[in-house]
Amino acid sequence: MHGTLTEKLLAGHLVSGRLAPGEEIGIRIDQTLTQDALGTMVALQFEALGVPRVKTDVSVCYVDHNTMQVGFENADDHRYLRSFCGHYGVWFSPAGNGICHQIHLQRFGRPGRTLIGSDSHTPTAGALGMLAAGAGGLDVSLAMAGEPFFLVAPKVVRVWLTGQLPRRVSAKDVILEVLRRLTSKGNVGIVLEYAGPGLATLSIPQRATIANMGAELGVTTSIFPSDAVTQKYMAAQGRSAQWEPLAADADAQYERSIELNLSALEPLVALPHHPDNVVPVSQVAGLPVQQVLVGSCTNGGYADLSLVAKMVAGRRVAEGVSFGIAPASRQVLRALAKSSHLTELIDAGARILESACGFCIGVGQAPESDAVSLRTNNRNFEGRSGTASAKVYLVSPQVAAASALTGVLTDPRTLDLPASDYEEPETYWDDSELFIAPSTSPMEIQRGPNIKPLPLNDPLPDTLAGVISLKVGDKITTDHIVPAGPYLKYRSNVPRYAQVTFEPLDPTFAGRALGLKASGTPHMIVAGESYGQGSSREHAALIPMYLGVKVVLARSIERIHEANLLNFGILPLFFKDACDYGRLNAGDAWRLEGLHAALRQGRELTLKVGDADISVYHTLTARQVEMVLAGGALNAIRSKKG
Repeated sequence: MHGTLTEKLLAGHLVSGRLAPGEEIGIRIDQTLTQDALGTMVALQFEALGVPRVKTDVSVCYVDHNTMQVGFENADDHRYLRSFCGHYGVWFSPAGNGICHQIHLQRFGRPGRTLIGSDSHTPTAGALGMLAAGAGGLDVSLAMAGEPFFLVAPKVVRVWLTGQLPRRVSAKDVILEVLRRLTSKGNVGIVLEYAGPGLATLSIPQRATIANMGAELGVTTSIFPSDAVTQKYMAAQGRSAQWEPLAADADAQYERSIELNLSALEPLVALPHHPDNVVPVSQVAGLPVQQVLVGSCTNGGYADLSLVAKMVAGRRVAEGVSFGIAPASRQVLRALAKSSHLTELIDAGARILESACGFCIGVGQAPESDAVSLRTNNRNFEGRSGTASAKVYLVSPQVAAASALTGVLTDPRTLDLPASDYEEPETYWDDSELFIAPSTSPMEIQRGPNIKPLPLNDPLPDTLAGVISLKVGDKITTDHIVPAGPYLKYRSNVPRYAQVTFEPLDPTFAGRALGLKASGTPHMIVAGESYGQGSSREHAALIPMYLGVKVVLARSIERIHEANLLNFGILPLFFKDACDYGRLNAGDAWRLEGLHAALRQGRELTLKVGDADISVYHTLTARQVEMVLAGGALNAIRSKKG
């Protein structure tokens, strides 16, 4: 990755390790973000570290997930987070400001800086030339405490863009095309670096859409250069002084290069139930739809929503279609209100939803049974919408608007609508007034009854003998492991949240796991490929740890989830022979002996299952070995500090 933009940013922040693909490195983190659904756990973990104040340049806590306040739990969590921020020197963005990724672009993102966030779509900030990555909450709390962020030095793949997007084709179609080509599997340890003459035609909001949905590929992050387009956006946000030019060297060397002609793209759609299940809209046009939702951190900016408004202006959405619009921030909502676009949307029959994550995470707007729902957000996992039988299709804002008008999935190029130009304000309204800046004197921290103590793991014994408590297939997401939606309000209450672990796959799992834990029996999850896809939620590791899971054995595990497993002292192992996956079943007894020496001295271990010996291996660094033996990152840090 010689001379790449990724290499330059990593080298400028390198704290430990050698910058060679595949080797573990530690980098200095300039900024962190978290949101309320995961923020309470980040805050509890930071408190456990005993650090008096955050050590990053900027740390922000956004309230954007649990904004539906039915019951006291969410409101109490927000009060706790506000007091935590006031105590430790963190910026606080209250409910109503909007979605963290959108606002971070508007107010805090800066070219050349590093950012990690306890949300998998943190790479959105790569649109500004930031090295931005999703991470587990514990990694974020450690970065806030001044600790390095550890990752495997990535391979860098260049996406070379030429041409210009045709009318009614959008940046959403760019990333859907990349997903169609690369899929969501096999991209761990890769950074996508966008370059080429086509970049000049893509605005920052368009680049943000592409970087945001790069998370669905499973890559470490996506990054764009900081150029004249970046400068224009930052000037419009009143932050010209924070702009700086950044680009790869002309002779930069990449792992490989992908060429993408923007001019050749057509409207695309991700079919249920995965973002990489992509086909042209023209192949499935005519499918009746019952719901169309536009917004989220992926496509909730002013440019996207103004395009939708122009397409529906003077028209009414089709009968029987529920049409919702969720601006990604107060800044976007205000800009729509100042123009005629908000009126155009309302007159067309749109429901104006809160500037929050909302429907994207299954909080509100659950479609009717068996419905077809077209959405501009980034994930369409089965059941994530809140309706188990619904079918969610991911589309661009233009496809969404056309389909809302016709009542069927529609290629927007086929409609006789007036031409509408891509619109971006010359100057954005400064939406900083509701932010609560870090205080100079610590506030008293306030806790509600829903906030329970942070559970800790025990050190890993030298011999483990237990049972396989669950066997699952490929592409198991963190939504499968710990569902969101109505359960989000229990994120700060691990014992209560644990009751729904793996509920979408096996509603009996939590009860069985608690029984095994009570009897002192360690247990193991066996999985196929790409285990732990989707959200970065660390609860998908924290709660299995609380329930007594000691090992996850899989064909492959996604990057953030594997890091979360290690952070909480769960040992991730992999099949040496993928065919051995078929030999194991739930209920099988297993045994691992001489773990400490085996982990420290080599890569391979022998898992005894009945009379069979199964060859497995680990990919842990020496640092990670000591961390998992200690029972997780917090235990390791505490022991190091004496």
